[in-house]
Amino acid sequence: MSLLKISWRRQAPYRNLKVTLSSLLSAILLTACGGGTTVEEPVNVTAQNWQWQLPAGFPQPKDDLAQPMSQAKVTLGHYLFYDKRLSVNGTQSCGSCHQQARAFTDGKPVAIGATGEAHPRNTISLVNVVYQPTLTWANPSLVRLEQQMETPLLSEHPVEMGLTDATIPQVLAQLASDSRYPGLFQAAFPTQNQPITLANVIAAIASFQRSIITADSRYDRYLQGKATLTAAEQRGMDLFFSEKAECFHCHGGFNFTDQSVHATATQVPTPFHNTGLYHLDALGSYPAGNQGVYELTGKPSDRGAFRAPSLRNVAITAPYNHDGSTPSLEAVVAHYAAGGRVIPAGQPFAGDGRLNPNKDDLIVRIDLSQAEQADLVAFLRTLTDESVLVDPRFADPFQSKSTGAQP
Repeated sequence: MSLLKISWRRQAPYRNLKVTLSSLLSAILLTACGGGTTVEEPVNVTAQNWQWQLPAGFPQPKDDLAQPMSQAKVTLGHYLFYDKRLSVNGTQSCGSCHQQARAFTDGKPVAIGATGEAHPRNTISLVNVVYQPTLTWANPSLVRLEQQMETPLLSEHPVEMGLTDATIPQVLAQLASDSRYPGLFQAAFPTQNQPITLANVIAAIASFQRSIITADSRYDRYLQGKATLTAAEQRGMDLFFSEKAECFHCHGGFNFTDQSVHATATQVPTPFHNTGLYHLDALGSYPAGNQGVYELTGKPSDRGAFRAPSLRNVAITAPYNHDGSTPSLEAVVAHYAAGGRVIPAGQPFAGDGRLNPNKDDLIVRIDLSQAEQADLVAFLRTLTDESVLVDPRFADPFQSKSTGAQP
C-alpha cells in the first residue's frame, strides 16, 4: 500500500469509539542478561512467530513484509537498543536519547549526540511508533524505521551515534566477540551464515522499537469503566474533543495524532502543520535549520510545517515542539489558545507567529479562560501510561542491580 499525502481535517474523537478497552494482555518477558563487565553469559533464544499483544480497540499493525517481526529479532534488538558500543566513542546507545522512564524521550530541548554536538530537533517518543507512517519531525519520505535509523547511526552533521565506514567493522567485531550476541543474531536471522551485519543490527533494533505498544493510561481505563476522571479532567476531555478547542483534529484517533497507519488502513494521511511558533520575516520563516518540510520541498507553503506527535504520555515528555522551545503543557495550551506565539522584540527569533502566512488554518485564537486551559492540561495528564515507563520488556537488559554496568 502506498502512502498517500492527502489533506486530513477531521478525525472521529477517540472517546466516541464504540469499544471496550481491556487491560494489556500479559506478554512474554524478553530474556534479560545480568550485563556485568566481567561476566557475559550467552543468551539462548529460538526464532518464533511474533504475536502482537494489543490492547482491545487497537488495530493490528501493518506488516513490514521486507522485515517480518519475530521474537528473536525483538530480543536481539532489545540488547542492541541499549548497547553503547554502537556509538563512535562507546558513550551512547539508542536508549540514551530514548529513555524508558521518559516515555522514550530524553527531557532535553534538543538531542545531544555522542560527541556533544546538539541536534536541531527534540527527541520524539518511540511509544506506538509502529503506527507512525512517517518517523521524524519533518521528513515525509522516511517511512520505515530501518530507513530512518541510518540517520542517528551514521549522520555526520550533526553527529548522533557517529559510526563511520571505518568504525563499523570494529563495532561488528566487538559484537561478534561478545558471547551473548552470536547466538542471538543466528536465532534472529537463521538463514544467514554470517548474520552479524550492520543491516541486521538496524533490522533488530527496528523490531524492538515496533514492539513498544501501550495504551493503559487512566484515560484508557476510564473508557473501560475501570477508572474515573475528576471534574476538571472531565471538563478538559469535553473541551479537547469539542469544536471550540479543536484539539482532536490534529491529535485524534486511537493514538492521539493525525498520522496513523495500520493493517486495515486504506488511506494514510501524512499532514504536517505550521502552528505559528515563529514569524521571522515576511515569508513566515522559521529559524535556519529548523524550517520544517520546506527544507526538503522548497515549497513556500511548507515553511514551518512539522508533524503533530502523539499525545500519549505527553505529560512526561517535556519540553515540547520540534525544537523543545515550549517548556510546559500550560505553555503549549496557552500557545494554541492565542493562535500562535509572540516573541517580543529584543529576544532571539522575535516575531508574531499569529501572523505567519503559512500557519495552518486550524491554528486560530480560541477563547479559553485560564480555568479552561487548566482543565485541558488536567485531561492531557490522564494520557500517561505508567506501565510503559517500568515494563521490563522495554527496560535496559544490561542494567546491573549492583553496578549498573554495561559491557
